[in-house]
Amino acid sequence: MKLNITRAQLSPLLLRIGLAIVFLYAAVNSLMHPEQWVGYLPSFLQKMNDATSLLKVFAILEILLSLWLLSGKFIRYAALIAALTFIGIILAQPGDLTITFRDIGLMFMALALAVSA
Repeated sequence: MKLNITRAQLSPLLLRIGLAIVFLYAAVNSLMHPEQWVGYLPSFLQKMNDATSLLKVFAILEILLSLWLLSGKFIRYAALIAALTFIGIILAQPGDLTITFRDIGLMFMALALAVSA
């Protein structure tokens, strides 16, 4: 069985799959172990009584974004929303570069996908 896919099509596909996996892993893991993920919320959100519920809402949004990226529909918009999500994560934790340095690379991955879509 031979897939009829060009290199030009393969790069965006790999970017979509990679970004979707990142969002899906974070979402599922934060739903299964919210106590491990609440600490990544900005401090003003952690002080809320219902920070775990906020984490659940964000996880659902991440799952939807993952499915959108995998769908192949309106990818430029999905990639821009992914990039904005990573920008928000980076800005929410400006002093924690040991964690957010990965998000900087992922943000540029999302921007590359938006440009190529």
